[in-house]
Amino acid sequence: MIYELYLSAIRSLLSNKTRTFLTMLGIIIGVFAVITLIGVGEGIQNYVTKQFSSLGSNLLFVSPGKRNLRGDPGANFSSNKLDDKHVKLIETYSSDFVTGITPYIEIGKTLSYKNKNYYTVVNAFDEDGFSTYNLTLDSGRFFTRADITSNSRVVVLGSNILNELFSNQDPVGKNIKIGDKTFLIIGVAAEKGGSIDNRAYIPYTTAKSIFNIKNYSSIVMKALDSENVDSAMKRIEIALYRDLDKDEFTVLSQKDLLNSFSSILSTVTLGIGAIAAISLLVGGIGIMNIMLVTVTERTREIGLRKAVGATPNNIAIQFLIEATALSVLGGSIGIGLGILVAFLIRTYANFDATVPLWSVLLAFLFSACVGILFGTYPALKAAKKDPIEALRYE
Repeated sequence: MIYELYLSAIRSLLSNKTRTFLTMLGIIIGVFAVITLIGVGEGIQNYVTKQFSSLGSNLLFVSPGKRNLRGDPGANFSSNKLDDKHVKLIETYSSDFVTGITPYIEIGKTLSYKNKNYYTVVNAFDEDGFSTYNLTLDSGRFFTRADITSNSRVVVLGSNILNELFSNQDPVGKNIKIGDKTFLIIGVAAEKGGSIDNRAYIPYTTAKSIFNIKNYSSIVMKALDSENVDSAMKRIEIALYRDLDKDEFTVLSQKDLLNSFSSILSTVTLGIGAIAAISLLVGGIGIMNIMLVTVTERTREIGLRKAVGATPNNIAIQFLIEATALSVLGGSIGIGLGILVAFLIRTYANFDATVPLWSVLLAFLFSACVGILFGTYPALKAAKKDPIEALRYE
């Protein structure tokens, strides 16, 4: 019986293909948008995790101000007090828990070579910064303690800058401008992937002197033991309390930063996904509207079916199957398009967009529920029609 009702419902839908497709369009767009957003969100999560992993493990950061990654970042830096004495405090009172303590400055600058320009992030730290961030050389050398003490205008380029400004030619020994200042290129960092390869590295003393920077963006170091990261963070806090109040700095680990970013990303993805899901409700309303029109158009058919023995339940199930089939088919097309877009992004944009299985199952279930929910009223209306009145309907 159910099989016969299903075939009858499908035949009815195929009898007016254009109307059937337009009815499904809202469901298709809604499911496609949700699947695509989830895929891109997963891709961003994978990208950030990969970036943090490439920096090595056990990284600790001292940032200015009270931790508030959801608020305005400028609020923290406006009251930034991190300077040389705080690096010394950490070295003096926390050296048995951490290593590779380096001041860190981050600024955005335009790099220029001949007639080519490239805007990027310039990182400034001391000679220990390369090992702290697990950077290796492709050619040339890193800057040394002598470069730090003499405020040398030397720079190590990321591999992507090499491609953009020098067309893969060896730039070591050539001069490049950072802003309006001339620097000597002494090395090229090996490729690590992601935004790290877009960066340029200069001595922090040089950055302070020529770009008039007073305070550090952060202080970076590594915990000696991955099992004692929390103890190392506590030791750093105690050291800095000798000069700073608790609201004037924050000690963060890689895990803290990754969790905070994941939380923010999840909230944003959920919000955008909820907006996209509204189109599913619009699609459901469209299904209800068309099914009500269909019930009216097929009044004589309903009367005839009841006259030859169809029960109200048979009629209700037939129209409910039609509504559910519209929704499920539209959802399936939307899921397929979303997976296709994620595949194209992963293949051609070199971005790891991934559609998790749970999102496919959730989208399929939700589209089925939309069909059942918005198809119930038209189905009940069809089932309640009087067979004699229905047969008289013109």
